[in-house]
Order: sequence, then structure tokens, then C-alpha cells
Amino acid sequence: MEMNIKPVFENLKRPVLIAGPCSAETEEQVMRTAEQLADKNIDLFRAGIWKPRTRPNSFEGIGRDGLRWLKQVKETYGLKTTVEVANTQHVFESLKAGVDVLWIGARTTVNPFSVQEVADALEGIDIPVLVKNPINPDLSLWIGAIERLYKAGISRLGIIHRGFSTYGKSVYRNIPRWEIALEFKKRRYPELQLIVDASHICGNRTLLKDISQQALDLNYDGLMLETHIDPDNAWSDAAQQVTPTGFQDIVDRLIIRELKSSSKEYQENIHELRNQIDNIDREIMHLLSDRMKLSEAIGNYKN
Repeated sequence: MEMNIKPVFENLKRPVLIAGPCSAETEEQVMRTAEQLADKNIDLFRAGIWKPRTRPNSFEGIGRDGLRWLKQVKETYGLKTTVEVANTQHVFESLKAGVDVLWIGARTTVNPFSVQEVADALEGIDIPVLVKNPINPDLSLWIGAIERLYKAGISRLGIIHRGFSTYGKSVYRNIPRWEIALEFKKRRYPELQLIVDASHICGNRTLLKDISQQALDLNYDGLMLETHIDPDNAWSDAAQQVTPTGFQDIVDRLIIRELKSSSKEYQENIHELRNQIDNIDREIMHLLSDRMKLSEAIGNYKN
């Protein structure tokens, strides 16, 4: 499908930075986080308003009240805002509140009916949309979501890589599988800007810097990092969020590498292969650790 995709972020001279809490919880929490991010040179302030949860009785978002707080963020600190939408009501409420960029989450991307509902609600409206990869490593679903939005008249499109679910233990919350995102961009739609959601790949704050650096080494266009005024007491995904100061520390320590080869294809492929080796090495070490524990348990039973 031929598409004339336009950039979500214009005139990039540095990586895109998207930051803000996993969930909008209270007015004070949102405003204090935004206040401390206001001087951090971020491109978008993010906050989850509606939260799709795996099981009931979890915090599922504050709802439309949170959109009012995001409007205050925009008016008070001049920060552009972005929220996740999953249905027609979410789209209408977000547009009414003046949200600048919408994103479609992994749990929505996996369902073509839901993506089509969002696309229909956006038909004829000029607003940028970012699309996260589906939960499972299915490139066709990711491509299909972009195509459905484009057919509805949305041309300012980008993609967010947040890793893929897997059965069993891993050092990651969601395994990166870098090759899938790079396949999407290089072979399908190279004009799409590609953002890494390091928070959801890692599932913990200790790996955020390393994953962010790997993404930049692979020529990703930017980063999404969940940022909270008090991460340890966050109502959702506490372990993977950082303070605004922690966010700045990660950004300050990142290295923006210049391409050493004149061949961009070579540079991307060599980084991709090296990162796949690194990921396999991590998984091997994790499996060896599990094997040692099992061997120890067998020894205890024999004793």
C-alpha cells in the first residue's frame, strides 16, 4: 500500500523525548510532575487516562477528569500532551480537551476491530497518531493498524516499540525483539518515525539507560520514559518509572553516535545483529541461573 506519511515531529536535530506518568492519578501529581519536566526539553507530556488492565479490580485510570489536568499542564507550562485512546469515546474526549498527539496502545493494536473504531472516529481530523506494537510479535497487525489509520485520512503517523510478551522468565518485562521494529521501518515504511518505550521493555528502572542507548544506537528517533513525581508510590507500574531528576540523568548519560560508515544499511544491520547477540547472552545467563537453582533444589532433596 503506497502511503505519503508525514512526520509527527518536525525538524529533528536530537532524539524525541516523551515523558510523564504511567497514569494520571491526582491533579497535584500531574501538575508537580509537569512542573519538574517543564525545563527538561521534552517534546510531549504523556499520562495514561484510561488504563487497560489484565485483571479487574486494578486501577483502570482516572478517566476524563485527568484530561482537565492535562489541559492545565498545557496552559501552565506550555507542554504538548499525548494520551492513549482505545475507542470512540476516548477519541472524542481527548480531542475536546485539546490533546496534541494520540497513541494507540499494544492491547488495542492487537485487535483490528478496535483499531478500526479509532480510525473511524478520527476520519477527517488532522491529528498525529503514534501506534505501539501489538503485545505479540505479529508484524502484520502493526502494519495493519498504520494502514487503517492512513485510510481514514491520518497522515502524520509514527510507531512506538514497547517490546513483546513472552511466556516464562526474562530480564525484561517485554522482550525487545529489535529486529521486528527495524524490519517495519527499513523494509516497509522507512519514513515512519520510531520511538522506543523503554519503560515497558524494561519493567524496571535499572535497565532504562541501557535500553535507551541501544535504541539510539539503532537509529531510533526518540524515547518514551515514564516519569513520576513519586515513582515508588505510583498507582500503576511503579517499578519502571523514574523521577524527573532520574529522567534527566538518563538523558544526560546517553551517547548520540555519529555513523562511522557511509552505508546506513550496514550501520543499522551491524547494530541489530550485535544487539541480538547481547539479548541472547542475557537470556542464557538468566537460564543458567535458573538451572543452578534447580540443581541446588535437587541436591537438597537427595540430602
